[in-house]
Amino acid sequence: MEKHIFIIRHGETDYNRAGIIQGRGVNISLNEEGRKQAKAFFLKYGRYPFDRVYTSSLVRSIETVQRFIDSGIPWSIRPELDEIDWGEQEGKETDKEMRELYREVTAAWKGGALHVRIPGGESILDLAWRQKSFIESLRHDRAREILICSHGRAMRALLCQLLGMDLSRMDEFPHSNLSLYRLLQNEAGFHLVLRHDTSHLKLNPASF
Repeated sequence: MEKHIFIIRHGETDYNRAGIIQGRGVNISLNEEGRKQAKAFFLKYGRYPFDRVYTSSLVRSIETVQRFIDSGIPWSIRPELDEIDWGEQEGKETDKEMRELYREVTAAWKGGALHVRIPGGESILDLAWRQKSFIESLRHDRAREILICSHGRAMRALLCQLLGMDLSRMDEFPHSNLSLYRLLQNEAGFHLVLRHDTSHLKLNPASF
């Protein structure tokens, strides 16, 4: 059985716009731009025959696909899809010191030191480990058209694991608010069909 899996990042929040660190412990709503992005995505895919929706437990993820949920598509909250925990930096504006710390941590990840973490937060290994139960259930899900809404770093780790790639390569998957990745799942595994698509954001949500 073939399955088609759509994986999107949530829409914009005020913290995204302001450059404030937003991880698993920050739970805020979409801003006006994020709501427009969610509306534009629904305008493009609202009639697509999704038969399952998965979100993280965070409100910005749920609000992004609320129209699909309201249409009656079966929906499950999966905390495994929550964003990485950025520890003591969450809720703080990015400054020179934070940018340097972020560069050091992500450079370590690229170098294979996946156990490194921002103080008080999760490592990539921690994030990948908590995603494993979701990945296992996704493999055996009988739904054929699946929409998943998650978060930037969480989405990168998820894509690596689904596609059998080393987590050190996660930055090969760019993302922006409401960007889309599409995967095909068949007997041979998961295959990337569409990468970092934002064409739906060019639609005018005012026509919705």
